[in-house]
Amino acid sequence: MNALDQARSAYAATAAPLRTPRATEYEAFARITARIRKAAEGGRHSFPALAAALTDNRQLWTLLAAEVADGGNALPPPLRAQIFYLAEFTDHQTRKVLKGEARADVLVEINAAVMRGLGAEAAGP
Repeated sequence: MNALDQARSAYAATAAPLRTPRATEYEAFARITARIRKAAEGGRHSFPALAAALTDNRQLWTLLAAEVADGGNALPPPLRAQIFYLAEFTDHQTRKVLKGEARADVLVEINAAVMRGLGAEAAGP
């Protein structure tokens, strides 16, 4: 293998497909939701994994809330308000799950609904 072939193989291995912002958001929701679901199904012995997944989910929703609260956000105001409300609900529900007062099912359902919306948006009209 000559230097040109080595350079081609080195650069080819690092080339990554470009993702849209919506695809990136979808991927984040998908990973976190899968972790929540798996940990919730694992029972009491998987509580540390559930707590970690819920913490990551809360951080994701906090980021979304901050994004839609920004005055420069281009989303329609009603959608921004709905996302902000869901972030608040997610935070409240997460606290209840961590205290053992609720199950994580509702959080999984909310994330799945958001993923469906992001998937439909990515697919286009």
